[in-house]
Amino acid sequence: MDLDALVAIDMHAHAEVSAKGGASLSAELDAAAGAYFKAEHRHPTLPEIAAYYRERSMACVVFTVDAESATGTPPVPNEEIAEAAAENPDVIIPFAGVDPYKGKAAVRQIRRLVEEFGVKGFKFHPNLQAFHPHDRMAYPLYEAIEDAGAIAVFHTGQTGIGAGAPGGGGIRLKYANPMDVDDVAADFPGMRIVLAHPSFPWQDEALAVATHKPNVYIDLSGWSPKYFPPQLVRYANSLLQDKVLFGSDYPLLTPDRWLADFAGLPLKDEVRPKILKDNAARLLGLATT
Repeated sequence: MDLDALVAIDMHAHAEVSAKGGASLSAELDAAAGAYFKAEHRHPTLPEIAAYYRERSMACVVFTVDAESATGTPPVPNEEIAEAAAENPDVIIPFAGVDPYKGKAAVRQIRRLVEEFGVKGFKFHPNLQAFHPHDRMAYPLYEAIEDAGAIAVFHTGQTGIGAGAPGGGGIRLKYANPMDVDDVAADFPGMRIVLAHPSFPWQDEALAVATHKPNVYIDLSGWSPKYFPPQLVRYANSLLQDKVLFGSDYPLLTPDRWLADFAGLPLKDEVRPKILKDNAARLLGLATT
């Protein structure tokens, strides 16, 4: 990966369809998410994702969510993402999804994906997976992630998954309070953690956790920047300028849309490159400063 040639690193892109055509969400949840985000071209393949980002001189972190125990829907295979990254190392950085309800099998999966496939981090979606991040059930997974030197990403705040469907598609918002992740950050200080998304309605909680815990970062995915809460912009421009990360939520929200609206934020000139690339490069080990 030629870091100097990249204009940005997108820390939040989804693989939503497998090579065999299987989707990572049920038809009901998938339809609700598409309607919520008004997204077009909702199911790009991994080669299409690579081409999309290459055209824009960007790199992207790509992952799936494994919520099979809660939803009954198998995820896009993590190995497919890792193999796509190996075939497109100039643009794709492989992360993975693991199901906390799979226990020891998930722990073995984490170790194998890091050791054999070079996976750099793991995505958790507490709403979709129906678990509180500080549930001790998940601690063996965090131990494996910490031991491997990998990164843990947690969806926080409201989700577009199930939004507008009857009963929200059964998805419960209570699981995504970032204060749950504060316990995880305290108990696993060696594990780098990313709080994904502006954490509505718990934005202040997310800012507090990221300010207090050295190992916690925030990605800005899933929202157009023009809708960011004022306090998030203020902290990104000051106290958290080295811990805030560009993320789009592609294909639900495109980097083109995100970057166009990001240009309108009142940020210092020296902060913008940190958010767009420098902080992610350091977090991912692509750069040392």
